[in-house]
Amino acid sequence: MRTITDGARNRGSSPRPARPSLREGDGLPGTLTAVPQADQNPTAPPRPEQLRPAPLEVLAGQLGVEPPAGEAAATGITHDSRAVRPGDIYAALPGARFHGADFATQAAGLGAVAVLTDPSGTERAAATGLPVLTVPDPRRRMGALAARIYGDPGADLLQIGITGTSGKTTTAYLIEGGLRQAAQKAGALTGLIGTVESRIGDVRLKSERTTPEATELQALFAVMRERGVTSVAMEVSSHALVLGRVDGCVFDVAVFNNLSPEHLDFHPDMEDYFQAKRQLFTKVRSRAGVVNFDDEHGFRLISESEVPVTSFSAEGHPDADWRAEGVEVGPHGSTFTAVGPEGVRVEAVAPLPGPFNVANALAALTALVVAGIDPETAVQGIGSVPGVPGRLERVDAGQPYLAVVDYAHKPDAVESVLYAIRKVTEGQVHTVLGCGGDRDPHKRTAMGAALARLSDTAVLTSDNPRTEDPLAILATMLAGAAEVPAYERGTVLLEEDRAAAIEAAVARAEAGDAVLILGKGHELGQDIAGVVRPFDDRQVLREVIEHTMQTEHTMHTMQTEQKEQTEQKEQDPQQSAEPGTPPSTSRTDDQNR
Repeated sequence: MRTITDGARNRGSSPRPARPSLREGDGLPGTLTAVPQADQNPTAPPRPEQLRPAPLEVLAGQLGVEPPAGEAAATGITHDSRAVRPGDIYAALPGARFHGADFATQAAGLGAVAVLTDPSGTERAAATGLPVLTVPDPRRRMGALAARIYGDPGADLLQIGITGTSGKTTTAYLIEGGLRQAAQKAGALTGLIGTVESRIGDVRLKSERTTPEATELQALFAVMRERGVTSVAMEVSSHALVLGRVDGCVFDVAVFNNLSPEHLDFHPDMEDYFQAKRQLFTKVRSRAGVVNFDDEHGFRLISESEVPVTSFSAEGHPDADWRAEGVEVGPHGSTFTAVGPEGVRVEAVAPLPGPFNVANALAALTALVVAGIDPETAVQGIGSVPGVPGRLERVDAGQPYLAVVDYAHKPDAVESVLYAIRKVTEGQVHTVLGCGGDRDPHKRTAMGAALARLSDTAVLTSDNPRTEDPLAILATMLAGAAEVPAYERGTVLLEEDRAAAIEAAVARAEAGDAVLILGKGHELGQDIAGVVRPFDDRQVLREVIEHTMQTEHTMHTMQTEQKEQTEQKEQDPQQSAEPGTPPSTSRTDDQNR
């Protein structure tokens, strides 16, 4: 095993622009997923322009509390005191360190018309002079209240919600592609809500989390409806289900991809994690379900769902309602035949590589068909998706090897991506991976082991260390790598600095190889000791490749010039003489004279 602590910094290459560092404090603040791209709207969460006041008396009746005196009405609701607009209800929620009621005065100063809170916050909220709506669990009532205030906007949208451990983002993009194909025929727009971004038609909005809080989500639905959106694909996390972020939503179709160990810092065990996901398949949350037949938890969910389920199998199981046959996996995507009920057969494309993306594409197709979209229209839309940010996203700077960035940040996902890339790579695979700090520590050993076993070069580095010591995280990953027998593992390198780790992987790449940068995917920042510095794996990887290629080109040019000069000197010996030295006279010339 080889350990590198200084990466590829001293390769003798020319100076490069300064890069984010774990040790340097000069990076600009940012956020992980919310540093906006040039075509993303960087403003606060959107609100509808057409506001119809909802009387507080009616809202109090919905909550089952005593209506306040007067004729006040609400035109919005928010849980963030800084985001209050005139006419809002301010939802003052209890928190781990502070109670939202501590900021009720700020909300009142910004124009709030009432405060929704729990008994422990009532007195502080009442001190503002605003009407107070007190309920035992305001978070649980906030979603339905927001839906009422904004006129139940979700009822006017075809809503498809996707849950599971892996593949939510990709499946959401593929479903949105199918919805868009269908909507174009009717002159309508589509929406997308997820980890990377939200979209209202072609307008892109930055995302702070996988699923927005209930107050922001219902406002977003209202804006979508106002701008002509008729259908939306949305990621639904287990946190969103447990914390009530999707309260007030009833999905037309709920999709379950898979379940593997993740978020075990939030869920006490896998059963709790499963039960959280299962909430999406209850009658209060959805009308129909689409479930992965090949996943053991999906198979269980088929019998436990409260709503009708249509199953799919990328492995081609004959008992599934939809199955994939004739799968052909390629470096840029896969083709397969989707076989459905009553012998329906359509030729489909998964526009991203890897067998797991066949499952994502089949899940999208099944969901679209259940939603009432023609299968041919659905596969056209799915196949037209150009890619998903940070999900097996290729970085092409003209290099003779494959370079890919992916969000894989759990053992199963890391293994799946590595197996997928190995199937389409003739040469060696060089992989960079870190584990996030202040998150589930139990997966770190397994991730280190998976990387060492399946990579020819495994570069262990930092992800978002947050408040943890990066070296302590790396030590745990290295312990996992060390558990892999020496004859089964590739070369293992340690590089605390992520940019240098990417350099180390690129430095080992040759024609026909593959370089994988895993863990952060679409993220645009790196959280180090509470400061988030701009850092985009895709940008850094491209810069390293371009710099390496330029250096190699310069060296090659210099070597070629030196070789040409040497050959020229050998052909003309007089050019090799010292300046000012007369040409030598041959012995034969002396004899002739």
